[in-house]
Amino acid sequence: MIIVLRPEAPAETAQEILERISAKGLKPLHMPGAERVVLGALGDERILAELALDGHPMVESIKPILAPYKLVSRELHPHDTVVPFGRVAIGGRGFCVIAGPCAVETESQMRATAAAAKAAGAHGLRAGAFKPRTSPYAFQGHGVEGLKLLRATGDEFDLPVVTEVMETGDVEIVAQYADALQIGARNMQNFSLLRAAGRCGKPVLLKRGMSAKVEELLLAAEYLLAEGNEQVILCERGIRTFETAMRNTLDLNAIPYIKQKTHLPVLVDPSHGTGVRDLVIPMALAAAACGADGLLVEMHEDPAVAWSDGAQSLYPEGFEALMAALAPVAAAVGRQLA
Repeated sequence: MIIVLRPEAPAETAQEILERISAKGLKPLHMPGAERVVLGALGDERILAELALDGHPMVESIKPILAPYKLVSRELHPHDTVVPFGRVAIGGRGFCVIAGPCAVETESQMRATAAAAKAAGAHGLRAGAFKPRTSPYAFQGHGVEGLKLLRATGDEFDLPVVTEVMETGDVEIVAQYADALQIGARNMQNFSLLRAAGRCGKPVLLKRGMSAKVEELLLAAEYLLAEGNEQVILCERGIRTFETAMRNTLDLNAIPYIKQKTHLPVLVDPSHGTGVRDLVIPMALAAAACGADGLLVEMHEDPAVAWSDGAQSLYPEGFEALMAALAPVAAAVGRQLA
């Protein structure tokens, strides 16, 4: 429920209504604006009706939040959310590019890749210390030692870092080393992990599940916001369809649709979205053109010897070409590289 107070409503009125909402066991929200104070009440619709605020002299209007995702919806939060990430921000008019290898492998690999990313203009560094792999025999990541190496590399090149967390028990340690925590596609509906990440106090990058509908992605994000974490970034990374020419089908239809439905920023991962190196740059440019707030790109110093996902990783010169091509596309849609 959204409750809009009259312009002349005193601060005491807002406090009184918020206390009534809390007394009913509902979640109160206070959103003061330049011209109006807007309050929110989340919870059981039958209990909401018992508040009977329609006749309150200082209430201008009341309307229900129709979307099943309440905190994520633009109905409750019409203005875009901007999420800080190191010295840059994701959302707003800037366009943020986060690049790096699929996995943390060695110190020399991380330093060379980070140096290339920084030189080309990347705004952040990505790499997996914990790797969810389809095969139990594939490289699973270095764990905590990988986190330490990722953090050291990010500090050396002055790049904020994002890495995946896979287990609720690892949230605290990953939050200790990373500037943002990634919830991967396979864990998008791991609700215990979502709740734990929502309480970690760090930005969370939530990837769309490979078979998930957009509404399911937004409801997964609702778990994070319901725990009090408003620093949430969504990521479209391709979905599984009948097509077998590419690893996934990059659903760029979803970007403008998501931007209509939610105030949260949205990144696109064209590396996982296609799985084909030659398709990463054109789809990255398409993502910028259709309204994405940034990119999550795999780039490796030498993809031919990468321990994982080499076929979809850009070479340093390819990433440099991407960054050069991005600037005019972003400018054409009213954005600029962050």
